[in-house]
Parts: sequence; structure tokens; C-alpha cells
Amino acid sequence: MFSMIDAIAERGEGLFLLLGRLAIGALFLPTGWGKLTNPAGFAEHLAHAALPGPAIAWAVLAGVVEFFATLAIILGFKIRLAAALLFLFTLAAAYLGHPYWTMADATARMANHIHFWKDIAIAGGLLFLFVRGAGPLSLDRR
Repeated sequence: MFSMIDAIAERGEGLFLLLGRLAIGALFLPTGWGKLTNPAGFAEHLAHAALPGPAIAWAVLAGVVEFFATLAIILGFKIRLAAALLFLFTLAAAYLGHPYWTMADATARMANHIHFWKDIAIAGGLLFLFVRGAGPLSLDRR
């Protein structure tokens, strides 16, 4: 049975890597586009974070990184750089966006705990993409 699973994975490697890249894209591309097209809205959210400099600058940077790194991942272009940038972005989003360890309200703490660790899991997937590459169905073709 295990050899059959290995054979399926090996034969479908290119397709499975493409589907994984598309799944990442489905998560990040719309939110990256939202940040790019409305940086002021995201800047309001960032105003509560303890970031140096103006929140609007961070909002623009976040939109550019999230949207264009995700687009590169979907296309399989410069995949390692894109995955590394989105990995760092996701870690920052987890830390800044879901600081459950600071929350007194139990419901908010639990919800943010879940979201924090989901972000960490997504970052783990991005590490796999960083190491493995985009696969043959990509602009990089590796």
C-alpha cells in the first residue's frame, strides 16, 4: 500500500505541487490585493501594532510583498525568493495579528491562539515550497 502511495506522489508530483501553489494563492492573493488597493484600511489595523515609522508605509510594504510574492508562487517564478518573503510575512502576521498571549478575554484568546498556529502551519508549508521548489509545471520548471 505504501509503495502505491509513493507511486501516486511521484507520478503526480508536478500536478500536486501546482495544486499546492494554487491553494496558497487562494489564501493570500485576495488579501494581498485588498492591501494593495486599500492600504489606508490596512494601516488602520496596523496602527495598534508597535511598529516603527508610519503605519501606511508598513501597509504598502505588506500589500506589495503579499500580492507579488503570492503571484510569483502561483506562477512558479523565483519560487524560493517568493516563498522566503511570504514565510517572513506570515510569521510577522502571526506575531502582530494574533498576540493571544496578551489577551485577557478567553474567547478572543482562543480564537487568536488558533489563528496564530494556523499561520505558523502555513509558514511551515512555505518552507517546504522554499526547499522543494515549484515543480515542473511552473515558470522556474524545478
